[in-house]
Amino acid sequence: MAHSILVAGGAGYIGSQTCKILAQSGFQPVTIDNLSTGHREAVKWGPLIEADIRDGEAVRKAIVDYDIKAAIHFAAFSLVGESTKDPAKYYDNNVAAATAFASHLIEGGVKALVFSSTAAAYGVPLTRLIAEDHPKKPINPYGDSKLAFETALHWLSQAHDLRYVVLRYFNAAGADLEGEVGESHKCETHLIPLICQAALGTGKALTVFGNDYDTKDGTAIRDYIHVVDLAHAHVEAIRYLLNGGKSDAFNVGTGEGLTVLEVIKATETLTGMTVPHSIGPRREGDPEILVADVSKIRSTFDWTPRYSDAETIIRTAAQWQKTRPY
Repeated sequence: MAHSILVAGGAGYIGSQTCKILAQSGFQPVTIDNLSTGHREAVKWGPLIEADIRDGEAVRKAIVDYDIKAAIHFAAFSLVGESTKDPAKYYDNNVAAATAFASHLIEGGVKALVFSSTAAAYGVPLTRLIAEDHPKKPINPYGDSKLAFETALHWLSQAHDLRYVVLRYFNAAGADLEGEVGESHKCETHLIPLICQAALGTGKALTVFGNDYDTKDGTAIRDYIHVVDLAHAHVEAIRYLLNGGKSDAFNVGTGEGLTVLEVIKATETLTGMTVPHSIGPRREGDPEILVADVSKIRSTFDWTPRYSDAETIIRTAAQWQKTRPY
């Protein structure tokens, strides 16, 4: 019988993709989502429990009804700009609600949890490649709230024998290879969908924030990880915990980066469309380079990025933005 995995936030961008890969890998994903930012249409590979993760009765009932063996937590707010304007919202959801969810899991006898964290926990990088032992000094409430729950997980594990994996990922991008799920945010802030929307004429012209960085073309460098590769990393983390792995944290990225202008040029080449854009001033707090050291996850899990080349990321993202089924 397939192990059932409770996926908090499984109706979202990364959560729904992970549910698909869980199902393809022999697991039974069970989504719990209040649909505040997720999409009912994205829940295709298992049941949907429409409830908030603070709802202890709903969580414990799901554990019993589906014989849940482990959980993945995606249900967080993730807009950096919004977090600086309304930090209370982020600490309430990303720390208080997440801690309540973990407590409900523990009460229900689930002792394995994968947490979707972020490279924003590191803050401004001190090294070109960021390893897991890099100092954690977030520069916005979003990153700080994610780091706060990482700390909560540590103490919960000490008190209740909870085993967990923290996945700190860099820039999730792209869409499902078969076009079944993708990135559909009410307020889009991520670079690649914004580039695609600008090219398609469904969004505004792009503003490139800064072209005076010490990089090959003066624009900032980011490490883009395809959402399918990211989903596979979550599945490998589940396997690791179910096989008795100890609590740990891992970066998820490629170890390489692209500049903003490289992404724009690649999009124009692959789509044959022009990406209207202008150069604006740097944004405060934007690091010059954010690239992951991924040696730890590669040596611990049976995982390596397979779809995170620029062509696959842009092709799948552009196709999704053309269709946007939900």
